[in-house]
Amino acid sequence: MIRNPVVSGQFYPGSPSELEAQIKEFIDEQAPKEEVLGLISPHAGYIYSGPVAGAVISRIEFKDTFVIMGPNHTGLGQPCSIMTEGTWKTPLGEVEIDAELAKKILGASPPLKEDHVAHLEEHSIEVQLPFLQYFKKDVKIVPIALAHESGTTYKEIGKGIAEAIKDLNREAVIMASSDMTHYEPQESANRKDNLAIEAIVELNEDELLKRVGEFHITMCGYAPTVSLLSACKELGARRAELVRYQTSGDITGDYRSVVGYAGIIIKRG
Repeated sequence: MIRNPVVSGQFYPGSPSELEAQIKEFIDEQAPKEEVLGLISPHAGYIYSGPVAGAVISRIEFKDTFVIMGPNHTGLGQPCSIMTEGTWKTPLGEVEIDAELAKKILGASPPLKEDHVAHLEEHSIEVQLPFLQYFKKDVKIVPIALAHESGTTYKEIGKGIAEAIKDLNREAVIMASSDMTHYEPQESANRKDNLAIEAIVELNEDELLKRVGEFHITMCGYAPTVSLLSACKELGARRAELVRYQTSGDITGDYRSVVGYAGIIIKRG
């Protein structure tokens, strides 16, 4: 199956040359590259979240495959949906699904279901792809969309991802696609996002879930992030680092109602 882009020309330029030029503005060519197990990157329109996405993606050593988990904003398809074959198109070309790893993850994660419907209109994975293609034209992906389920389910999926990566001895990076607090004043967004980021940097997925609920943090990708933390810890993660945080207000100058964006890397040591 070919999954065509749905937010090309909206969230990012539809022209290949304009898209590459915009991404180049967000990339730090001088940033030190590190081997990472996983990362968190935002997925809004590039003019808003591009600086954070560019900063975090500039810090990582690229591997052959990215397992990308995003929230299901649309409500379409299965709650926990994986595509195990096909290609995703962007203005920069086609990205092939790593079918071997995807099928291994599906077999190791009972909550996941083979389902392309959840991905048809969902932007959270799509907007990550041009950044990956900018650095590695032949990058492969495993796309997973997660809706509202239990923390136990998210952690089970994460452990299944780690098990599949280990069983295949695959060179892969795991990515959670997430924005942070949505449409609150800057001060409120900063306060809530700091609480979430603190739990993530401590690699504490249970505390993240607790704080999201207790403080009503509207972090859309908390589910992918819980799965990410669970997977990375199974693969030996020992520390995480906030690379960059900012809000839409830092771009527009309007701090009355902002969306937060965080770029975080997760490493072994």
